[in-house]
Amino acid sequence: MLNKKTQYALQALQYLIEHKTEGPILIAQIAREKKMPLKFLENILLELKKMEVLSSKKGKGGGYFINQEAIHTPLAKIIRNIEGPIAMFPCASLNFYERCANCDEKNCGLHDTMIAVRDATLKVLESKTVNDLANLV
Repeated sequence: MLNKKTQYALQALQYLIEHKTEGPILIAQIAREKKMPLKFLENILLELKKMEVLSSKKGKGGGYFINQEAIHTPLAKIIRNIEGPIAMFPCASLNFYERCANCDEKNCGLHDTMIAVRDATLKVLESKTVNDLANLV
């Protein structure tokens, strides 16, 4: 299950992509519309800015907006940067691998199952991008 930080990040990205033609959006507007804590959202948006998914403009007419190139960013990248591993078990992780203490990976059906789950999840998250979050009709 994704933690609140990751859920809020994806919801904020969805809001920004759906309102990208409106120019920069104030954090307060996103927080109000999506019912998120303002301070928590500020930190999340700063993290997305460091990832170069978002940019910001200061002053009058300022706020956050999606970087045009970032609309093609896979959701897997966003989730990994905010949440960490996508795999449910550390022994099944591609980027955060850790051997499980009580496991013989070569003869573990659970390990093999979690690899299959990871691969299926990654197939979806690597093929879906920030732009796919838009609910535009």
